Amino acid sequence: MSETVRLTVAQAVVKFLAAQYSERDGVEQKLFEGCFGIFGHGNVAGIGQALLEAELDDPEALPYVLGRNEQAMVHTAVAYARMKDRLQTWAISTSVGPGATNMVTGAALATINRLPVLLLPADTFADRSASPLLQELELPSAGDVTVNDCFRPVSRYFDRVWRPEQLPAALLSAMRVLTDPVETGAVTVCFPQDVQAQAHDWPPELFAKRVWHVARPLPEKAALARAVEIIRSAERPLVVAGGGVHYSGATAALAAFCEATGIPVGQSQAGKGTLLYDHPQCLGAIGSTGSTAANAIAKDADVVIGIGTRYSDFTTASRTAFQNPDVRFVNVNVAGIDAVKHSGASVVADARETLDALTGALDGYRVPESYVAEYADLDAGWTETVRSVFHPEVPAAGAGGLLTQAEVIGMVNELSDPRDVVVCAAGSMPGDLHKLWQTRDAKGYHVEYGYSCMGYEVAGGLGVRLACPDRDVFVMVGDGSYLMMATELATAVQEGLKVITVLVQNHGFASIGALSQALGSQRFGTAYRYRSAETRRLDGDVLPLDLAANAESFGIRVIRTKGPEDFAAAIADAKAAPDSTVIYVETDPLIGAPDSNSWWDVPVSAVAGIESTRAARKVYDEAKATQKSFLAPSLPNTEGSTR
Repeated sequence: MSETVRLTVAQAVVKFLAAQYSERDGVEQKLFEGCFGIFGHGNVAGIGQALLEAELDDPEALPYVLGRNEQAMVHTAVAYARMKDRLQTWAISTSVGPGATNMVTGAALATINRLPVLLLPADTFADRSASPLLQELELPSAGDVTVNDCFRPVSRYFDRVWRPEQLPAALLSAMRVLTDPVETGAVTVCFPQDVQAQAHDWPPELFAKRVWHVARPLPEKAALARAVEIIRSAERPLVVAGGGVHYSGATAALAAFCEATGIPVGQSQAGKGTLLYDHPQCLGAIGSTGSTAANAIAKDADVVIGIGTRYSDFTTASRTAFQNPDVRFVNVNVAGIDAVKHSGASVVADARETLDALTGALDGYRVPESYVAEYADLDAGWTETVRSVFHPEVPAAGAGGLLTQAEVIGMVNELSDPRDVVVCAAGSMPGDLHKLWQTRDAKGYHVEYGYSCMGYEVAGGLGVRLACPDRDVFVMVGDGSYLMMATELATAVQEGLKVITVLVQNHGFASIGALSQALGSQRFGTAYRYRSAETRRLDGDVLPLDLAANAESFGIRVIRTKGPEDFAAAIADAKAAPDSTVIYVETDPLIGAPDSNSWWDVPVSAVAGIESTRAARKVYDEAKATQKSFLAPSLPNTEGSTR
């Protein structure tokens, strides 16, 4: 019998994870930077004991970080993985029951955004010797179902290790999915409490260094030829750049492609920064929260080249952005599920490799100069719009009022360094950032908008800072999201991580308030107010929430600001400081960013006794009539241009 290594299942997991590496283009990196964890009775004596032994033996093998909220730990790991272009991530250990299910929202976020994270929730006893356990789900119809089964639909891979012998296969399958650019997302491997502590004799090969190659699938010749033929026939082509451009490391290839062909680019939330804001072909954000320049070009585009995009409803303005009746799509994506959307001509391949191939194959093709002049003029107009809201002729605070959210964004944008990173996720701020933020570095913009999860901001900012300690991180968070989950401020203090949090107080849900008003629901239930004794409605005085004092309770320095001079000074102060700072600013929730001339499909009540709702339904029906199915195949137009 060959030599074996005797370890518990939990110890084997930790030892295995520490030996995993990813590799792309010949560059290796540790797959797992470390393990976040919150311990309870389900994992304290299993994974917890194993992490303790590992830390005592080699603190750098798989460093442990104590988090404050299970969902937040997933967000931190996801943000880290995004900044690392999906080549590195974290593992997360939780207890059984609520500690485990608290991660479900984070798992959905990771899977929707196609970002790798390894979840290791504890589970109830495999041998059922003490059932029913504390926090165990008892179903009269099934004995093998636990609360962890709710991870199945939100995980790209799900497994449960009932016996030690199952561990190697489960771990190898987990690594395969985490390092696959098509399949990646949340990976969940559940560990019953008793199994974690069981000893087993393991083959030493299980713990040898293992390198997982992250592939760059090449475009098929026939698919590439079809794409080239369609693009060559285009008079008004447009690129929609998504997050896949970033994950492929294809920003330089995209710039070269656009410079050679003159094709302009609109960017999704995840694709922001794929071209810098002042690049001649960059029209900025596209879709429901896009620039008027990108949306005007999208309206009449005859060929839309989607590169690494999911074509979410915000990106396509709920399928109303592209109004040319003959519009065709060319979709470049490593995932087949995205490449076939809108009946596009599919190139299922790596973005960088495909862009390089397209640039060569399109040699001699260039859009008409009249088209270049048109989109350049539109972009200049939008740039002036941004300037006017960043620097209004009569600043709100200077006139005795509050700063607008757009002014706050503008000051952070202009007073931060080009390599600093802005982080946001939910509310009105992501839309305003998408429209207005002028990205000066490819990695300078980090907005989670696949799941748009309130509470992501602070936790995500922590992950960004862990991934790039040489950059300042500005977390932009409204009071609504802050109240959802500010707990990881404590983790930032614990780990000595500098994060600058811009805490915007507008006394409620500004985004949904504005949407509610637009849909005829009169901002109902969106303001933080007392319940009135007279009306029995939430229309009393504003709640006296002191969020600045709350932030101070974490041991973080807080700067309260009252106007533009205070706010500008606070940014300079925070950047100069070695530790975390919270900048508190109150804004006017009723002054929004400039309109995108776009739409988002949110159905309005078809029957209503309220006049404002009936008026909103009329507007909705008019917009709904412009929605497209995009079912026609993207066949080449043989009568098109042959430039």
